[in-house]
Amino acid sequence: MNAAAPSAPKPRALVVDDDRAVRESLRRSLQFNGYDVAVATDGAEALAVIGATSPDVVVMDVMMPRLDGIETTRALRQAGNDVPILVLTARDAVGDRVEGLDAGADDYLTKPFALQELLARLRALLRRAVPPEGDADDEVLSFADLSMNVATREVVRAGRQIELTRTEFTLLEMFLRRPRRVLERSFILEEVWGYDFPTTANSLEVYVGYLRRKTEAEGEARLLHTVRGVGYVLKES
Repeated sequence: MNAAAPSAPKPRALVVDDDRAVRESLRRSLQFNGYDVAVATDGAEALAVIGATSPDVVVMDVMMPRLDGIETTRALRQAGNDVPILVLTARDAVGDRVEGLDAGADDYLTKPFALQELLARLRALLRRAVPPEGDADDEVLSFADLSMNVATREVVRAGRQIELTRTEFTLLEMFLRRPRRVLERSFILEEVWGYDFPTTANSLEVYVGYLRRKTEAEGEARLLHTVRGVGYVLKES
């Protein structure tokens, strides 16, 4: 009789929120969906837990006492820790969203949110955190004066290094693999986030805006264009 194949290890998630009800709700929901979950009540505690347990992904509220989510994210990135981070922001807190992503968070979700959307975002982050295999080690994608090394995650435009979060990198990679092709919003959402939620569609517009800001920071010509009512295309201006 053959022995049963060993089961894959559970992904380890850290939930960071000072609201006990939110923290416990997320802990129970993630455990039910196959995660091994640790919790922290603020950023200072989160840094200690991350140092001790090395989680696979972090879900962190922005507004917290002692050390907030933005400061915690910035501290992790400055220390060279690239654990995937999803920040939770209030619906009207656009400044928090911008600041969180600039600090190095990989994705964001506005409250209130559907559990299925959170799970889809976490699956996407875990998938992006897996290093490329095989021929991807030497793969460089280029369009006009923009280039991307898939293995080293280096992005350069006209000799200028561009720092991207995981989500921004995945989105740009998708366009670089399909230059001059008009990509529908639904296709992009499935490719990058793995699911098409109405709120995720709003995230797409946000991330395209961030990519434009970063790739046009020195006055370079626009490469990412909106096709009204359809989606986006990577092409020369």
